Amino acid sequence: MGKLSVGYRVLGAIDTNVYYLINKETKEMILVDPADNAQYLADQAKVRGFEPKAILITHGHFDHIYALNDLRKLWPDVPVYAYSGEKNLMNDPWLNRSQQWAKPYRAQADVWTEDGQILELAGFRIEVIATPGHTSGSCSYYLPEEKALFCGDTLFRESYGRTDLQTGSYASIVRSLTERLLTLPEDVDVFPGHMEMTTIGHERKCNPVLREINGEE
Repeated sequence: MGKLSVGYRVLGAIDTNVYYLINKETKEMILVDPADNAQYLADQAKVRGFEPKAILITHGHFDHIYALNDLRKLWPDVPVYAYSGEKNLMNDPWLNRSQQWAKPYRAQADVWTEDGQILELAGFRIEVIATPGHTSGSCSYYLPEEKALFCGDTLFRESYGRTDLQTGSYASIVRSLTERLLTLPEDVDVFPGHMEMTTIGHERKCNPVLREINGEE
């Protein structure tokens, strides 16, 4: 990671990883998946002198967006990016599961992205990769020059996201993993939505999805 520094906080009802992507040269910052406690997230950025430039959403489940609307009030000029296929889920409390867990919650993005779109944010080149399966509009953000991947709940260390929730699909997540993510260079660092980080190389060797599709125990 040349000019990228990654900080994170674990927040919310389901221990979600919220990532700060910091440009070490400029202190410009991108926030990924504001799970909860907007004031805390903003205060952490301010005390460290970070300048927020964008908010990226990997998917619309409530535990990844619950601080988004409050954060918009604190950072009114900071645009929110999410994948276009996630519009309905982010705006539907039953689909995003906020209705079942807490109070109904709806959110929207300022910029709806498409698969393969390149974002130039905070001095970074970021590729949007559609990775449906956990939800139909899940996406990952890949920084090729920094060899970093932010994949939400698609890929975990030696695991992958559940597919039994609304708009989920096991067949889709298998394709997302085997055709989109595990084909990336093995030295790419993987920053998932929950639990600890991993690498593409480690997941090629240890992720159970490869054993499952090969019919191995």
